[in-house]
Amino acid sequence: MTLTNEPVPAEEYETLYARLQQIVEQLESGDLPLAKALALYEEGVAAAAACQRLLDHAALRVRTLMDGADQLPAAETDA
Repeated sequence: MTLTNEPVPAEEYETLYARLQQIVEQLESGDLPLAKALALYEEGVAAAAACQRLLDHAALRVRTLMDGADQLPAAETDA
């Protein structure tokens, strides 16, 4: 995975997560024909995978930033 300085698209994550919640609600209702339930399940799996990729990217960025902060020289406390 290549690291870029671009921010993780939080709005995209929020949109995907909201859609995933809608899918779960529809599937839990149990009032769907089998074909519709399967289609929603497939969409949910894809949305969950996309959310996980975004979270993984965000975690990598945080680790990279933390590693960079560890390498900064300590601030002088003697004034």
